[in-house]
Amino acid sequence: MPGKITSVTSSSHFSQLLSQSTYTVVDFYADWCGPCKAIAPVFQKLADSESKPGKLQFVKVDVDSQQEVAKKYGVSAMPTFLVIKSSTVVETIRGANPSALTAAVRKAANDSASGPGAAGAAFQTKGRTLGSSSEPSRPVGESPFAGLQRLLLGNGGFSDVLVRFVALYVISLFAFNGYKAAEESAFNVKAR
Repeated sequence: MPGKITSVTSSSHFSQLLSQSTYTVVDFYADWCGPCKAIAPVFQKLADSESKPGKLQFVKVDVDSQQEVAKKYGVSAMPTFLVIKSSTVVETIRGANPSALTAAVRKAANDSASGPGAAGAAFQTKGRTLGSSSEPSRPVGESPFAGLQRLLLGNGGFSDVLVRFVALYVISLFAFNGYKAAEESAFNVKAR
């Protein structure tokens, strides 16, 4: 039995779909997008093999007709795939990256198969592109310097923590009220 992919018709329809399943894999696409068309068969194949009613469902959102949903999730590039668990985004894949999409879907499928008491240990971070452990994969068409950009924008692991620590230290060192200056700083993780 082939897996059903539901097309979202409105923001309320999307909310209703999210409440019907533990995991929802969402394909944000556009009809004019070449990479979206290229990865569509992979998404369909995953839906065919991994769909589980009430546990794992597959949904498509046309960003042109459902701009409100796309804006809510900050989708700015197509295709973008989100893995949502109980209304919380647990994984983001930007670009037509079949291996990253497959890995994210399999993690969700394994977690949903282990039952409601299982911790979602497979997802410890938000919004990272999956890849090999030594060299992360890069979405098609992404600049080789995108990793540096992600580092500067706060998605870089240990080096990101180090940069934030030094920046907060310097900001608080030269301020009259160091605690308030650090709290209001763009480098403060809690301010986001």
